[in-house]
Amino acid sequence: MGKYLRRAWVKTIPIMCGYLFLGFAFGVSLQQAGFGVIWAVAISVFVYAGSLQFMMIPLLVSNASLFTMFFTTLFVNCRHIFYGLTFIERFRKVKHGCPYLIFSLTDETYSVLCSQKDVEQISDRELLFIHVLDHLYWIIGSFAGACFGSVIKLDLTGIDFAMTALFGVIFYEQMENANSYLPALVGLLSAVCAFFLFGADQFLLPALILAVLLLCFLRPWIEVKQHE
Repeated sequence: MGKYLRRAWVKTIPIMCGYLFLGFAFGVSLQQAGFGVIWAVAISVFVYAGSLQFMMIPLLVSNASLFTMFFTTLFVNCRHIFYGLTFIERFRKVKHGCPYLIFSLTDETYSVLCSQKDVEQISDRELLFIHVLDHLYWIIGSFAGACFGSVIKLDLTGIDFAMTALFGVIFYEQMENANSYLPALVGLLSAVCAFFLFGADQFLLPALILAVLLLCFLRPWIEVKQHE
């Protein structure tokens, strides 16, 4: 048990550095909006959705309807449908942990799994520990922010760039180890096209759909290149 926990912890250190601060920022924001520690912990445990949690704050303050909450969640987090498809077969092999693995697959946890050379070689216990540790980092950060947010005044502007930097490093590592640059170029081109067509606030879902369609079309050619 201990060796799996240590391996998972080493893999999730970059996530820990980001989640503790971002979770803290969420806890502070929620506390300043009039919601206490219990709310911060409960939302981080049962919602655990990063950017969506920050979007929930004004919705909670304005007493938004469940209908509004539902569709906001759907549109903000629909990208996870594409993430989940990547690892659904691997998650199914974890008999008692599959539902939790699906629930706790965040952007950052997904990036950690993608950075591994072969996810199939990661044991079920280590895989679960990766998800659990990332979740705990966020909960601890949220709890601390809600507890000390009214006492400590910090300017957390720009802290979210830590996650952007993490994605940049992982993307670079993936490019170094890739047999073909085509999938990365397809993803980049799809993002750029969607950005100019739909704008900064609406481009993500169209970009993902376009990338999936193009990769499905180019799959035979990509597979040939990878086997060369």
